[in-house]
Amino acid sequence: MDLGFSDEQDMLRKVARDFLAKECPEALVAAMETDALGYSPDLWARMAELGWQGLAIPEQYGGSGLGIQDLAVLLEEFGRALVPGPFLSTVVHVGTALLLGGSDDQKREYLPRLVSGELVGGVAYLEASGQLRPEGVQLAATPDGDGYVLDGTKLFVENAAAANLLVVAARTGGVGADGLSLFLVDPTIPGVAVTPLETLAGDKQAEVALSGVRVPASALLGGEGQGGQVLARVQLAAAVAECAYLVGLVAQDLDITVDYVKHREQFGRPIGGFQAVAHKAADMVIDVDACRFVMYRAAWALDEDEPDAAFHVSVAKSFISEASLRVVSHGQQLHGGIGFTREYKIHRYFLRQKAGELRWGDGDFHRARVADALGI
Repeated sequence: MDLGFSDEQDMLRKVARDFLAKECPEALVAAMETDALGYSPDLWARMAELGWQGLAIPEQYGGSGLGIQDLAVLLEEFGRALVPGPFLSTVVHVGTALLLGGSDDQKREYLPRLVSGELVGGVAYLEASGQLRPEGVQLAATPDGDGYVLDGTKLFVENAAAANLLVVAARTGGVGADGLSLFLVDPTIPGVAVTPLETLAGDKQAEVALSGVRVPASALLGGEGQGGQVLARVQLAAAVAECAYLVGLVAQDLDITVDYVKHREQFGRPIGGFQAVAHKAADMVIDVDACRFVMYRAAWALDEDEPDAAFHVSVAKSFISEASLRVVSHGQQLHGGIGFTREYKIHRYFLRQKAGELRWGDGDFHRARVADALGI
């Protein structure tokens, strides 16, 4: 295992950091929190020009054919800049579902549109139970002639208001993973109602209600009953991507905080000179470095298709969910009262961390999976 960065990855990191510093300033991040779509179409188009949406898409569909580790390098920079928008839900969630479950026709139709930036998507998975396990999916897909009728409600669907394609998990039989199927659904067709949900982090989630929505058989992603296998892999890729974003987020939170304690004076000297402050900053460094290691270890395991890849992903998501909270909490505390004001950027990092901590399984969810892997 070699977790060192290649020259190409170092270049990707530099280009991304320079580009986002200019094109995704704090003012844009703040504005997108109250924007209906939650992202800048102009920025989205410019990222597509750089090839970012197609980074992990095979070359035959117009992408670069790189791996999850390369994508993680980019997503670290996204986390540093708190880039808003549907990149993860489109590129990682929908992209993974199409690559693993899509037919040749579906890949040819949708993947080039994803690479070009035309496609904006999300995965509609969670329901009222909030369960990530297959048993949580109750939305029904009933065979009807040469198609299916979908009935049910999905919650916390990322970027649904901006999407022109949703991957909807539905139950076609049984109670477990074997009874799940995935469908490609245009959220603008009759019977689909998208209702935005208000969140503390300002991220764009929605309730998606499907009432008698008829889709053709060609909308089935993979075979009937094969959705559980595809979703399992989507969960792994999504968890690693969320970890990469969180690693960048806490690294920037650390940089902002260290700069602050070096220059903020109290009692005639910088507050970083006080042991209690210095030790909290040291704890932040330790957590950030540990987060980065376990994240890239998990990304490497997925790229190499290791048998225990799911174990490493759960180790990473469990640890990073909780370590990242420690980092942003220290960041707020070391800033004092200003760290708890919404107008100051350090508080925005705290709110975004909490959202990322919970997505695709929190620490407890993944800790249970690690324990299962140990046979406990």
